[in-house]
Order: sequence, then structure tokens, then C-alpha cells
Amino acid sequence: MLLQKTEVLKVGRDLSGKGDIEKLSFAADILRRGGLVAFPTETVYGLGANALDERAVESIFRAKGRPQDNPLIVHFSKADDIAEYAHTENNVFFDILKQQMPAPLTVILPKKQNVPSVVTAGLDNVASRVPTSLIARKLIELAGVPVAAPSANLSGKPSPTTAYHVICDMENRADVIIDGGECDVGVESTVVTLCGKVPMLLRPGGFTHERLEELLGKVDISDAVLSALKDGEKAQSPGMKYKHYSPDTKVILVKGNEENVRAFLEKKIISEPCGVICYDEDTDIVENGRVIRMGSRSHSEDYAERLFAALRLSDSIKNIDRVYAVLPFDTSGISLAIYNRMLRAAAFNIADADAENK
Repeated sequence: MLLQKTEVLKVGRDLSGKGDIEKLSFAADILRRGGLVAFPTETVYGLGANALDERAVESIFRAKGRPQDNPLIVHFSKADDIAEYAHTENNVFFDILKQQMPAPLTVILPKKQNVPSVVTAGLDNVASRVPTSLIARKLIELAGVPVAAPSANLSGKPSPTTAYHVICDMENRADVIIDGGECDVGVESTVVTLCGKVPMLLRPGGFTHERLEELLGKVDISDAVLSALKDGEKAQSPGMKYKHYSPDTKVILVKGNEENVRAFLEKKIISEPCGVICYDEDTDIVENGRVIRMGSRSHSEDYAERLFAALRLSDSIKNIDRVYAVLPFDTSGISLAIYNRMLRAAAFNIADADAENK
């Protein structure tokens, strides 16, 4: 750290408050000098460092306890800057997606030599994105350098969607935490690689697979989205590890039809020292604050927005040793991102309500 203790700076989303730009200018100077700044994006909070400063980037891994083989995403204030650090020429897929930026979207392209290998975990490709958050883009613009940033949490823990979450994990690990309120999307950006003949989705997010195919035509989905990496397989994107986004409390996922899921949960709530993360329709029981409701099944965006906060909240529920979390019925739209994050939060531990209620 450059500073003796973490500075928490609160700014408005539209940066219209008195002193907002001055606060971001202070944080931008910290980035230029090699420090760490946690900042809000539309997806989750990121822990940023100057992407061109190897020592600064290495300090991200130390602060998070993050494995060195897990690549980082480089954030830009505008899409035109990506071409300075990645080979975008003659890539029709990038030309199309560039028009969608800023967006909760990360594109992977062959990297140029000016990108340090520590950013890409030794891979020949670099992940780049332009966040929609005005705070994030203004911070990067003021810093005058691209910003490498994973989520601003301790490695393996649920990603932070509020400044409070960041403070819990990163106080006196980051120099500055910018408090810009709650994040809108709630799950990390969609990651798509554009390095092959057919684009491939590596991590689902708010920019859905369906939307990608509307724009690009066929987009393959990596096996690692809904399965664990094979032995010896290297992560091409953040969020591909076997276990990730996990609270301290054991997570068990629940799949099945609505009637059987409801019966399963109500049985468990009564008979076991457990918590429950579920849709509003899944149970009427509210016992000792052990039920965390995530909104209606008809509004999966609410579930995605609240997911990481709910996983963190499960650790504060007293006298439980596990939490049952309901999976979406399908993997369409943003439900694919929910499914992906929950599989890793639970290390692929799934209970089948249909089988139990036969």
C-alpha cells in the first residue's frame, strides 16, 4: 500500500456532487503511482491497478490471495483504446461488439507486447472491457492508463456488489475504496473470446449468449461454463476455477420442478439447521430469518443482482451449518450466469428435489 490506511471516498453515480471529481482525481493519482483502488462498475466492484505497471499488478494478486494463473481483465474508458493493447485489425466480431461498448462485456483478443504477461497469466491473449459505470470510466480517464482489475474480494469469496462488501475484504489491502453505491447487474461481465473462427462464451453475464448470437451469429459455449475445468486445463478467463464465489457456509444447490423444490425446502427448513436462498414462490415459511428471498422467478435479473450479497449474508445467519440455494429452471438469458456462479459457489454440490420427492 502507498497509504498508511485505506481511504474510503463516497461519490455520486452521476459525479455531480461537490468534490466528486476531486476524489476521483486523488484515486487516479494513486493508480498512476502504483497503488490499488477499488471502484464500482455496473457488474461488481473491481480492485484496480495500473495495467502497465508489473509491480502494481502483482500487488493485486497479493491483496486478494489470488492464484497467479488466473488472468485479469483490462478496463478502458473508451473502446477505441483497446486497439492499442490488443490486435483488433480485421476482426469483424470485435468491430461489431465495439459498437455495443460500454457494456457488461469483456472481449478476449491476441495481446500486443505492451501488455505485461502478469496481467494475462502468461497467456497470449488479453481480456478487455469498457464498463458502463460513469465512475469507472472517469477514474480510468483521469488515471490516463488502462486499469487491470479483478473483483475486489478475497480470492474465492463472493464478489462485492457494495462498498461495504469491499471494506470487509479489502480494508488496509487497497489504498482507496470508492463508494459508488450498489452495482446494477450483480454478476461479473460476460467474457467472450474472439480469437477463433467462431466466438466462444467463456463466462456468462448480463450481456447474454442470446444477445451475442443476435449480433455475431453462432457463438459456442465453453464446456467450463457449466462444468469443472479438466485436469491440467488452464483458465482462459476469470471465474473458471472449480470453486469460486463461495461464502464460509457450505452451499448446496437445489434443482427440480417448482412443486418439488418447494416441498424440499420446507422439509429442510423444519428439520435441519440450514438457511435457504430461494425465489419468492419457493416457500411461505419465514423462520428465524433463515430464508433469503431473491425475487420472483419471472424476474431473473433480480436474482442475479442480489446473488453475491445473499451468499455473503448467509454467513451472518446464526446457528446454521449449510445453506440451500435454488437453481433457475433453465439456462436462458441471465439465468445462465446465475447457474454458472452458483455451481462454483457450491463446488458443484447439487441436491435433486425431484428425486427426493419421488
